[in-house]
Amino acid sequence: MAREIVLDTETTGIDPKSGHRLIEIACVEIVDLLPTGKSLHRLVNPEREIEADAERVHGISNAMVANKPKFIEIVDELIAFIDGAPIVAHNAGFDRGFVNMELERIGRKQTQPGDWIDTLQLAQKRFPGMPNSLDALCRRFKISLAEREKHGALIDAQLLAAVYLELRGGKERGLDLTPVGVATAITAVKSGGYGPRPRPLASRVTDDERAAHAAFVSAVLKDKAIWAQFAKTDESEPA
Repeated sequence: MAREIVLDTETTGIDPKSGHRLIEIACVEIVDLLPTGKSLHRLVNPEREIEADAERVHGISNAMVANKPKFIEIVDELIAFIDGAPIVAHNAGFDRGFVNMELERIGRKQTQPGDWIDTLQLAQKRFPGMPNSLDALCRRFKISLAEREKHGALIDAQLLAAVYLELRGGKERGLDLTPVGVATAITAVKSGGYGPRPRPLASRVTDDERAAHAAFVSAVLKDKAIWAQFAKTDESEPA
């Protein structure tokens, strides 16, 4: 069972080396390339001002994070959620730079390049010379962006999880194996949404094949065949 964590961050600016800080982090768990529904999402007090250009991108203001916990207060929860799993991120160097900077500030072990899977690199190998931003990949894979008004760590991590599935081979169109999709299918079956064909297919079994099968069942299985027991039960029921 392959467990991976899709991660996204939002920050006060673009360069951790110049003192910019992490203000939002989100992780989405996937197992065997399917979202499990488990996620971790936290706003973080960066202990500095958010640049206006950054706020225009993600919509997070200084007031929104002023009373939020500092990174040192959420780090144990974050590490426990990741639990050593590979971390999937788009343009992973950016997110890793900010996560490692925050870890270094508080004297914690930093992540290594080998801990990360960069979906931007995967996309560039698959679609060389084409736009490979998260938005561009969502459009290419027909993943809806309707719920996303601005960049946000949680929505972007959820979108990236869907993109990552496609980059790793995709899924059959119309076959939704997400937890929501499976629940929908189960509900449909229970409510009679699926049933017998209105026009059953004609049997392709010949009379000789049917006779040979009956002889085999009689000689080898005798009356132990499960379908024979069902047949007896059906015959015993009143019309």
